[in-house]
Amino acid sequence: MSGFEHYDRELRDMDNEIHRYAAVCGVNLANRHEVDACLRNHHAGWADDKARESLHGLLILRIKLEAEMIALGFSPPPLVPPASGQNS
Repeated sequence: MSGFEHYDRELRDMDNEIHRYAAVCGVNLANRHEVDACLRNHHAGWADDKARESLHGLLILRIKLEAEMIALGFSPPPLVPPASGQNS
């Protein structure tokens, strides 16, 4: 998919787009249930909702990029950093 030297830039660019589309769609990325619903519940009407369709595709690409990174021994950063005060 990508060269290891570009993972940081690719993730940063992709995450910026994901955050932008999530804001447009009203999806709270910190809420796992909302992200899961966006990934699982693909609706036929989404062709008319380009923002939600784009968010869905970007989330899938992010998951694939994370899997590729993990397979190569990299540790991808979280899409949403943990809230301050929480233990990692």
